[in-house]
Amino acid sequence: MTAAVPSVLSERALLLDVGYRPLSIVSVRRAVLLLVSEKADVLHEGEHSVRSERIRINAPSVIRLRYQVAAPYRRRAPLHRKAVFARDGSLCQYCGRPADCIDHVYPRSKGGEHEWENVVACCRSCNAAKGDTLPENSRFKLKSSPYAPEPIAIAAALRRGTPTEWDTYIINKLPLSA
Repeated sequence: MTAAVPSVLSERALLLDVGYRPLSIVSVRRAVLLLVSEKADVLHEGEHSVRSERIRINAPSVIRLRYQVAAPYRRRAPLHRKAVFARDGSLCQYCGRPADCIDHVYPRSKGGEHEWENVVACCRSCNAAKGDTLPENSRFKLKSSPYAPEPIAIAAALRRGTPTEWDTYIINKLPLSA
């Protein structure tokens, strides 16, 4: 029994606006439709090609729209464990060892919110030792300040095998693919 070969059309492409800013990650099928309808140009091609009865197109990896579109509302990236680990490189933000849990810098019991700017990846020993203390009363210092990453950076980081040509366009590139 042979394993099913994934379709080229199920691959992903990075969609940029006219100003080379990332809009979204789309399927290769959607990218090819934008190319065929002459609404986008190819900036980087993938390894495979898409064929039909009459045409053959190299599967795009990065495409850019030819016309200006209204930028979508920039919502915040959803906050969840995998996203925090991707942002922090799966390293404890107190000691630098591999992280296996998340910590609220300002504890929720003391009024801290569950938001990007208050949540970091950390190891169990630092989390247990820090406990319910406020940062100013604790011996633990953050290696880097927590921040809210761009949603497109989280989407790219959580997707394994992101093409290297995407790095040029994703400004808030995260250190590690989860």
